[in-house]
Amino acid sequence: MTDTKRNRIGFIGAGRMATALAKGFLAQNAAKAEKMLACDVWPASREAFTKETGVECLAESLPVIQKSDVLFLAVKPQVLKEVTPEISRNSDSEQLIVSIAAGVTLSDLGRSLGDHRQLIRVMPNTPSLVGAGAAGMASSESVSAEDRQFIRGLLETVGVCHELPEKQLDVITGLSGSGPAYVFQLIEAMSDGAVMMGLQRDIALQLAAQTVLGAAKMSLETGLHPGQLKDGVTSPGGTTIAGIAALERGGFRAAVIDAIEAGTLRSQELAGNK
Repeated sequence: MTDTKRNRIGFIGAGRMATALAKGFLAQNAAKAEKMLACDVWPASREAFTKETGVECLAESLPVIQKSDVLFLAVKPQVLKEVTPEISRNSDSEQLIVSIAAGVTLSDLGRSLGDHRQLIRVMPNTPSLVGAGAAGMASSESVSAEDRQFIRGLLETVGVCHELPEKQLDVITGLSGSGPAYVFQLIEAMSDGAVMMGLQRDIALQLAAQTVLGAAKMSLETGLHPGQLKDGVTSPGGTTIAGIAALERGGFRAAVIDAIEAGTLRSQELAGNK
């Protein structure tokens, strides 16, 4: 099936991530508002989704299920269990189902919807809200290469996306899924340090965030190893090496590595892979 036949996109759940994806698809002309439909049980979510995207958002899921060529499942795992029976009853195997529910494996979806289904599991992250997301995706064997590329192209309207073996999505969860929270904590800590040393809070926060943004941009655009970039800022006996030494004494790198490991292991536990 070509992507031209995948032009009706539906969202079960209309929260922040669904809104981010829909806005990205529309902004890059990857989809048309009149060909999209969403649903959510919460009136506030429905109103916000339509206001942000211009896409109709209903209270009932049945019309969304029946009218969508591609169905994004953007609800929490416990809610997903309530929705899958209705999907199973009211759609066929031609429908492409994309789940962004954390901890729900392709096997879980297959048991709920049928192993013959075309299923894709995606782990996005919240920077998708500003078009700077980082996602991983895995698919069932029934999904064609063409459809995999189509979904990857949609996801790349809000950031970058890598297609991986499903078992690596747990690592993606610990790295880029949870990673924004680690970076937010870093930004907060950097600004706290500056405030402690006498800088105004608003200036400290802006400079800390801009420093992280600039460093990330340098890493991506130069392609240099982070160690090389670090050395480029560090001079003998200077301020930067003094700060790095303080981070090393505090176990900074080990703490970050441990955080990725903890997030990965927790994802495995939630998915029942342990």
